[in-house]
Amino acid sequence: MILGVGTDLLDIRRIERTLERFGDRFCERVFTEIERARCEGHVARAARYAQRYAAKEACSKALGTGFRDGVAWRGIGVDNLPSGKPFLTLTGGARQRLERLTPPGMAASIDVSLSDEYPMAQAVVVIWALPQQQHEQAQAAGDGRQSR
Repeated sequence: MILGVGTDLLDIRRIERTLERFGDRFCERVFTEIERARCEGHVARAARYAQRYAAKEACSKALGTGFRDGVAWRGIGVDNLPSGKPFLTLTGGARQRLERLTPPGMAASIDVSLSDEYPMAQAVVVIWALPQQQHEQAQAAGDGRQSR
C-alpha cells in the first residue's frame, strides 16, 4: 500500500550560490553530519548537496506536511548503502509523522531515487507499507529494503 509520493526538482546553481553566500551556516542548518561528510570534498559537491536537498523536499511532500508540524530539515537524513543505493532515515517530528501515517499492523518503508544532470538535481520518494508479518519476512529474505 502506498502511503505517500513526493518529488522535487532543483537547480544545482541555486545550491552553488547558497553555499557561496552562507557556507557552513547553511550546511549545518539543513544537513546531518553524515550528509555533510558525504558531500564535502566530493568533486561535484554542490550537486551532491542538491540531490540531498531535493530528497528532503520530496520526503516532506510524501509525508504530506512539507516542513511544518515538527518535520525539520535534519530530521530527514540521506545516506547510501555500501552498494551506493540511497536511503532515508527519519528522526524527530519526521519519524513521528511517518508513524502516524502508517496504519496499525503495518510497517512503513521508504524508497528514494536521486539523480542529477547539471544544472538540475531530482529526487523521488515513495513511502509504502506492508502488513508487519509480510514486512518481516521480506526483511529476513534480504530484499534490500530498509524499514525507516
